[in-house]
Amino acid sequence: MNVQEIVAKADLVVDASGLGCPMPVVRAKKGIDTLQSGQIMVLKATDRGSLKDVPAWVQQTRHTLEEVVEGDGEYIFVVRKG
Repeated sequence: MNVQEIVAKADLVVDASGLGCPMPVVRAKKGIDTLQSGQIMVLKATDRGSLKDVPAWVQQTRHTLEEVVEGDGEYIFVVRKG
């Protein structure tokens, strides 16, 4: 599945591009709080630290990291709300 297909299937897209740590996780938390269990959030980030931070946050909050796509300096995280 390409990025456009992933984004099209998301219930919410959160764009944290250009933001440094800890803002991608802060934005993700605010976004996922608006969803119901089982819905999908896509988080877009450009901060390389998000590759560690987002999976750690997902594990702590009992959500599910469905997929991570990396390319052209952008990281796309697909998170299913627990």
